[in-house]
Amino acid sequence: MKKVCLSAVAALAASVSAPALAQDDRAGSIQVKAFATAVFADAEITDVELDDFGLPAGTQSAANDNVTPTVAIEYFLSNNFSLETIAGVTQHDVDGRGALDGAELVSDLRIIPATLTAKYHFDLGEGFKPYIGAGPAYFIIFNDDAGADVAALGVTDVDLTNEFGIALQAGADIELNEGFGLSIDAKRYFIDTDARFFVDSTEIIRTEHKLDPWVVSAGAYFRF
Repeated sequence: MKKVCLSAVAALAASVSAPALAQDDRAGSIQVKAFATAVFADAEITDVELDDFGLPAGTQSAANDNVTPTVAIEYFLSNNFSLETIAGVTQHDVDGRGALDGAELVSDLRIIPATLTAKYHFDLGEGFKPYIGAGPAYFIIFNDDAGADVAALGVTDVDLTNEFGIALQAGADIELNEGFGLSIDAKRYFIDTDARFFVDSTEIIRTEHKLDPWVVSAGAYFRF
């Protein structure tokens, strides 16, 4: 009788737990996130490679912050491992600091932060799934026009180079219903760019800049 009772309890436990495990299994699913994203860029000058203009001593630069919509698409290789990419465009001005404080150097440049991260998800309780991730990034920079103040000095064009870098990531998904919930995410990019300033076709300034933005997002996810 004792063996029969134990067998019945085991069978009941299996019948209760199996659906729950299956419901939580994300392997093979696709998750789409809609975010409001704050981008905190740097753009500090780390090296002056060419200066035929005569930059004042102590010249420095900084980019403004921006908030933009982004979309993340994630594929779960298993319940705990996934690959994620993001889509979005962020806009920034680069202004002078130090000797050129307040001068507009680059106007309305756009960055597409093409990023692919591999993520590991922790299961720390019902509905709460924190994660960490890392992966390569490629910043595509366009619409990089000469700012009003350098244009007034004769600069006709500015070009910022597209560059590869890496991204580190951490965040959490908070499930509200099956396949739907809230998500918070933070990324730190490590990436540089060269800014080249031209008068007509002649390059007169080339400076290396540390972009290294923090990218912080909050929004909702849908899993299919």
